[in-house]
Amino acid sequence: MSERAATGVHGLDSILGGGLPRHRIYLVEGDPGAGKTTLAMQFLLEGVRQGERVLYITLSETESEIRMIADSHGWSLDGVSLFELSALEQQMRLEAENTIFHPSEVELTETTRALLRHVDSVKPTRVVFDSLSELRLLAQNALRYRREVLNLKQYFTNTHATVMLLDDRTSENGDMQLQSIAHGVLSLQQMSPEYGGDRRRLRIAKLRGLRFVGGYHDFAIRTGGIELFPRLVAAEHHVKFEKRTLSSGLKGLDAMLGGGVDRGTSTLLVGSAGTGKSVVSQQYAVAAARRGEKVAIFAFDELRHLAIERADALGMNMSEHVNSGAIVVQQIDPAEMSPGELMQRMRDLVEKDGVRFLVIDSINGYMYSMPHERFLCIQMHELLAYLGQCGVTTMLLLAQQGTVGEITSPIDVSYLADTVIMLRYFESLGRVRKAAAVIKKRSGPHEDTIRELSISSEGIKFGAPLSEFRGVLTTVPEYHGAKERLEGK
Repeated sequence: MSERAATGVHGLDSILGGGLPRHRIYLVEGDPGAGKTTLAMQFLLEGVRQGERVLYITLSETESEIRMIADSHGWSLDGVSLFELSALEQQMRLEAENTIFHPSEVELTETTRALLRHVDSVKPTRVVFDSLSELRLLAQNALRYRREVLNLKQYFTNTHATVMLLDDRTSENGDMQLQSIAHGVLSLQQMSPEYGGDRRRLRIAKLRGLRFVGGYHDFAIRTGGIELFPRLVAAEHHVKFEKRTLSSGLKGLDAMLGGGVDRGTSTLLVGSAGTGKSVVSQQYAVAAARRGEKVAIFAFDELRHLAIERADALGMNMSEHVNSGAIVVQQIDPAEMSPGELMQRMRDLVEKDGVRFLVIDSINGYMYSMPHERFLCIQMHELLAYLGQCGVTTMLLLAQQGTVGEITSPIDVSYLADTVIMLRYFESLGRVRKAAAVIKKRSGPHEDTIRELSISSEGIKFGAPLSEFRGVLTTVPEYHGAKERLEGK
């Protein structure tokens, strides 16, 4: 038997380095609805899968309620020994029989004896105790409660069982006695944002003698159990890859970029809505697919089918690459997906499906999936570092606010990207025209010119440098060339 007890939750076993050390007591705490019971049942069912004896002791719920939870996930509890002990029924019986001692004193003792007798008869290697709030109510004071929990710890230590104690944190604020007694503490939280679905996250608050990935890890409860999404640590991921320059397939754009973007770097396309950010990123995505690379596009702001149809209308034939599986377009609803789950989707595409070109359209949508805006830059930094170290070329889109005159960004992430391409509107002779300029490129030289960008049924074109205009990037330019050239004569 392994020295680690796998929890049955893949993501959790990953951050634990394989599972929980056996023959120890672990506290799983969280408010009602956070997912404690689901986690505990997965822990026991994993034991059944490995041929172990397992026991579920329920004081707060009936056996039928436990089976109903299992049925909702499609689980069979065959092989799981269930022991239901109704504290209320015990109390009523003891109050009727006892006349010397306070009913709660006898109640607590008899309850503990009853459940330990059942443990002796089953001899389990995994035990779930649900929940400690019942013992706390019976104990009535902190000293007796702590003594009873210590007795349970001593007993289970001698049985060499791995035990999960569930607690709904009904104790007074600042009560840390359970955390000090347990070998490890898993804290589950459920948060309700002002808009969108509930968010859940897990943190390992304590684990003696074992390295683990700290911090908060998002998770979701779905049919089949808990899916946990480990927090990304970029420093743990390094892949050797060939460094080379990647062409967009557009001569003018490649010239602006000094030949193209470099593999393993990130490029930020920044501009107002409608300046051509999505179209340029799709051009690069199709060019990557034609080279034989796997591409993923995460679309926050546009329906999947509209993005594909628009690219086809510009002559890119994106649908052909989508149908072949070379390009994966995933439509994301930020109100229903946590940042951790989004990050895990990207990791799966990179590590399992071999994606080497990734587009996030746009950072604005990604930002709305974050619980607090101040965390976006930190997580974006980890993501870009991870993708770069894995040899993935990334393209980020950021929509700015405003179209003419004063233009602002909802958040500044330009310092995170290796290359920044700015796109702008400008007006000339009653026409709205578009322009593009490469602001920076860390990995090599680039043009410092501003070129006109045109998008039509004939495709995308980057024209000659706009050398006779001044103030194009401010969106209010002045023309200083010959009038005949401006009028196209």
